[in-house]
Amino acid sequence: MNHLAAIEEQIVSERMRKKLDDVNKAAQSHLSPVQDHINFTLQKAYFKCAHECFDRTRKQEEISNCVEYCSVPVVNSQQYFESEMAKFQERLNRSLMVCQDKFESAKLQKTGSDAIIVLESCVDQTIDEGIKSLPHLVGRLKNQFSIKD
Repeated sequence: MNHLAAIEEQIVSERMRKKLDDVNKAAQSHLSPVQDHINFTLQKAYFKCAHECFDRTRKQEEISNCVEYCSVPVVNSQQYFESEMAKFQERLNRSLMVCQDKFESAKLQKTGSDAIIVLESCVDQTIDEGIKSLPHLVGRLKNQFSIKD
């Protein structure tokens, strides 16, 4: 029976990995326009602005201050994006920890295969909810960065 339980847990582990890959792919797909905006539009504006800072009539400190000023929009955008992504990941991790707790509880109360069903169901629901929340996250990011569709 232990050998069978180990095989079942290995199968579930593979399925969970696939579900996590699904949410990663969905996140990359949904977030692509926002990342493009930061990596290209804002970076391009930064480099154009910074280029204008290099003037032989300016002192080195003035040039440095000018370049730093130019970097503010892209740095702020990157920090905001990373903060929102960290919150998304944290919510997902907390939900998956709840699934793990339910699994451990079900293992104590039921047979192993019932516990695995509880875990799979919980993980499926958690991942589906995470994927469904991505358009809202992207909407907030696009609004923050004034990205038009």
